[in-house]
Amino acid sequence: MTDNTTTTATADNGQNVKVHYKGTLDDGTVFDDSRERGQTLDFELGTKTLLPDFEAAVVGMGVGDTKTFNITEGYGPRRPEAVVNVPTTAFPDDFEFVVGNSVQGTNAQGQMIQATITTVGDEEVTLDHNHPLAGQNLNFEVELVEIL
Repeated sequence: MTDNTTTTATADNGQNVKVHYKGTLDDGTVFDDSRERGQTLDFELGTKTLLPDFEAAVVGMGVGDTKTFNITEGYGPRRPEAVVNVPTTAFPDDFEFVVGNSVQGTNAQGQMIQATITTVGDEEVTLDHNHPLAGQNLNFEVELVEIL
């Protein structure tokens, strides 16, 4: 007797996968699109290098499958205490302050930190250390391109 059934492989933790995805906010704003960049997102499932809910949504998909899903506040809620005023003298003399630009530095413990400049005054600059997508619901359209 011959078994003519075929098994379709599905993605599982520990496997490397390639996906194309488009991420939008609730208002329809596209915050990322792998097709637009012309490059798949390649990662190992289960390593928690991406948002855990994103990885979990890919588990069980087969090559060619597409899925849409939402992650509520994927980067956590906005934290008001993460918005701080810093004296402009904390920056180099030739630093150009531009609202919306990202800045990097180190905190008191020597860890790298990143913030976005939100306001600039004569003596102070306001820095927002929240992730740019904090407090936002993230909507994804994902296609599993390859299981390696």
